[in-house]
Amino acid sequence: MLTLDNLTITYERHPAVHHVSGHFDEGSLTALVGPNGAGKSSLIKALAGLLKPSGGHIDRHGLAPSDIAYLPQMTAIDDNFPMSVRDVVLMGHWRRVGAFISLGKAAFTAAYEALRAVGLEGFEKRRFSSLSVGQQQRALFARVMVADCPIILLDEPFSAIDTRTVDDLLALIHRWQGEGRTLIAVLHDMAQIRAHFPQSLLLARRLIAWGPTAEVLSAANLEAARLMGEAWDDHAEPCAGAA
Repeated sequence: MLTLDNLTITYERHPAVHHVSGHFDEGSLTALVGPNGAGKSSLIKALAGLLKPSGGHIDRHGLAPSDIAYLPQMTAIDDNFPMSVRDVVLMGHWRRVGAFISLGKAAFTAAYEALRAVGLEGFEKRRFSSLSVGQQQRALFARVMVADCPIILLDEPFSAIDTRTVDDLLALIHRWQGEGRTLIAVLHDMAQIRAHFPQSLLLARRLIAWGPTAEVLSAANLEAARLMGEAWDDHAEPCAGAA
């Protein structure tokens, strides 16, 4: 479904992700794991088409950008924009139909059904900014549902939200995987990853391990990732292979 071939992502030629190769199988559920500054968000943005690789490439095997739903970190969401919950969810249609195309009845029906699925029925006319953090994340998951994409990318989807919301959204993630979608999520909770994510990619700018979670999250691999993260020199010479 997605193949990384010697992928390098740099900022001012200093690598955030360094020479990573591997593939995400169709219908897989993968946790993207690593220490702070490991390049996890950079990688997921590149998968979404929001960052251009400096070296290597991403093969999406014929999929268009509109086939990929991306949910950024909550800190990247401007909740002061005066939009209703319904309008936030309707934005899930935009990558497929465009921002200036009138939406039909089916699009509104899909939005209402998605809000019902995430437990926000009756919240349609509320301002998005008036919701709690957990409710906002439920609405954003409803937007992903409306997008109806075969690939779903989630950047720290459970940060600073309550346990009940986490459990409900995890159930939705498993539902999406059961529908054959490919999901990749940046996560930090190792117990949660071991319980719910069969595959993991452990990154410390360089690839540490990629495969079944029980094997990837071994004590030796986690220690290697920690040491590599601590040893990384942000003032090192620029990557010679970076554009």
